[in-house]
Parts: sequence; structure tokens; C-alpha cells
Amino acid sequence: LEDKMGKIKVTQIRSIIDRPERQKLTIEALGLGRPNWVKIHNDTPQIRGMLFKVKHLVKCEDIKE
Repeated sequence: LEDKMGKIKVTQIRSIIDRPERQKLTIEALGLGRPNWVKIHNDTPQIRGMLFKVKHLVKCEDIKE
């Protein structure tokens, strides 16, 4: 199952200053924290849901393997 999953490259593009606490915690859970930080995640429904909640703060790209 792990091999079938794609990967997502997540880049934080906006600061979390003056954002609601839930959004700050979501950014932290994604392994981000500052603008221009990049993290690679497996493409799962859980990660997709987190990205949807902070879509105005991050940029997402699919990684072709």
C-alpha cells in the first residue's frame, strides 16, 4: 500500500502570525513553521484534509516518481 501512494511537496508561503490557533497547530503538525520551509508528505486523505484547512498559507505540488 505504501508503494502505491504518491508524494506531495508542501511549501509554506505565508506567515502564521495573526492566524487562528487551529491553523498554527495544523502548520506545525505538517512539519512547517516559517515561510519557504518545504516538507515531503505521503498523499493521504488525512494530509489532504490538513492542507485544505491551510490552503491559503501553503503551496502544494505532486511529486512524480
